[in-house]
Amino acid sequence: METVDYDKALYYTHRSQWDNLLILMVRTKDDLLSKRIEQFLHAYNFENNYAEVEKKLYSLLRYIDHAVETGHEHEEAEYAYLT
Repeated sequence: METVDYDKALYYTHRSQWDNLLILMVRTKDDLLSKRIEQFLHAYNFENNYAEVEKKLYSLLRYIDHAVETGHEHEEAEYAYLT
């Protein structure tokens, strides 16, 4: 599994590069990642309640962590199957 999109999402979020995060949202093949980025950016730009922005940010970060973890488990299972 290719983790480049997840690495980019983390980097852009950490550096507050919202334009690049928006571009990643459009280009990624992972629909759930795209949706989480969309929800976070919408909350960041339009939400008055900081707790809601924080909730969307943590949701994005949890999804990235989950996707990377399950991807590595899937790769290990494939490798075990092939050997």
